[in-house]
Formats: sequence, structure tokens, C-alpha cells
Amino acid sequence: MSRTSLNTNRSSITHKIGYAVRNPAKITPYVKRTARDTWLRVKHPNHVDYYRAVMASDAGRNPEAAVGSQTHDRWLALGKMQFDYLAEHGLTPRHRMLDIGCGNLRAGWRFIAHLDSGNYYGIDISPDILISAKQTLTTYELQDKLPHLTIVQDLKLEFLPDAHFDIVHAHSVFSHSPLSVIDECFSHVGRVLAPGGFFDFTFDRTEGTEHQVLREDFYYRTETLLELARKHGLEARFMEDWETRKHGQSKIRVNNPS
Repeated sequence: MSRTSLNTNRSSITHKIGYAVRNPAKITPYVKRTARDTWLRVKHPNHVDYYRAVMASDAGRNPEAAVGSQTHDRWLALGKMQFDYLAEHGLTPRHRMLDIGCGNLRAGWRFIAHLDSGNYYGIDISPDILISAKQTLTTYELQDKLPHLTIVQDLKLEFLPDAHFDIVHAHSVFSHSPLSVIDECFSHVGRVLAPGGFFDFTFDRTEGTEHQVLREDFYYRTETLLELARKHGLEARFMEDWETRKHGQSKIRVNNPS
């Protein structure tokens, strides 16, 4: 990512005006999305309830776009990017994986195919996107892998066993989450990590002012998230090798030192 991009405050009026001038065709869609999101925020003050409603709206039009892929080719490419990265970092079939915000299995179907039967656990706050996930599972004929797909209300993870997962993964989840949701996840994820396991998550990075856009996209400084993880007794580090991927978000890895 460029230095200019990392210092951009996308919530500022100056940026919005400049972006509109450079991209006039996007003005009408942005106005429509702003109106929709404003109504949903009024209707659902709680962020999880609000974002569940956003996903219901987006998934109703296009499940692949709802998880951030405007074309099927891009959906495939982003899923492969996630899988290839973890495969390079030692993901084996015997590993047990928790995929937070699994969506419609953009990467999940590859993980399911790779892992031993029953070793994939996908959770999401959106029932609509999990319905699409089951369709993806059927499309790729992975029913015999017996993946676990579960709707959740929060990230307390209380229904999951202690020290169970070798890899916990959250792709494009914290980019849509206020700090309170991330803090909740950090306070519980260490319990479910197996000895030697790790938790990878992506986030929208800024080196300027932390900000959000439409309560859908949240931009954080790296040190903010590293410090938050350490507050919960977790070891955390910025993953430089992820920066070579053409994704647009950055990645942090968390380990449970116990």
C-alpha cells in the first residue's frame, strides 16, 4: 500500500469531495448506500445487529459481492490467496481450523477440501450468508468433509472447546468491526487456541487518524491492535510477508504464549 493511501482519512469531507470528482459514476451508489446504512443504524443500534442487516441486504443481491468480491473470478482469486498463504505457513490436513466470518466459503471451500473431515469450523453473524455457504459446499461436493457452519451473535466463542484450534482465521472481519468487537474477540480467542496455534486476521490499516466510513469500514493503526492483543496476554506481530499480496488489507498474527 502506498504512503498516501495509508495516511488517507476516508471519512473526511475533503477526501469525499475529491473522490466524487474523480469518480462521478460512484456518487449515486454511494448516496443510496449512505441512505440505506443510515436507516439500518437507526433500526439496529447494536453494531452486530446492524452489520447482520447489511449482510442480509447485500447477500440478497449478490452473495459474492456481499463478501467483497465484485466478480466470480475475484471471489476465486481472493479465496486462493488466503488458502495459499496459510498453506505456505504450514497448514496441514490434520490441523483444526476456526474460520471467523467464514462468509459464503470464498476461502472456506478450499480449507474444507484440504483439511481432514470435521476439522473445519466456520462461524458467521449472518444467516443469509451461511445459506450461501451451504450452496458453495454443495457446488464443490464437499459434504463428506462434514464442516461445521454455525451462526453466532458475538465473538465470545463460549460454545467451543478449550485449546482446540491450531489455526484461527478472520479475513476481512475486523475491517468491519469497531474496537469493542475486536477487544471481545481477543479476550476469548486465547482460550480456544491449541498450544503452538495462531490467530491470523486482516485489517484496514492507516498510519494517520483512525476512522470509519458508514460504520461498515474501520481503519486502525497497527500499534492499536498490537497493544490491544497484548492487553489480553497475547503475543502479536505484523505479518510483513502478507504485504506482498495484492489484497489491500494488512495482517497480524496472534499467538497464545501459554
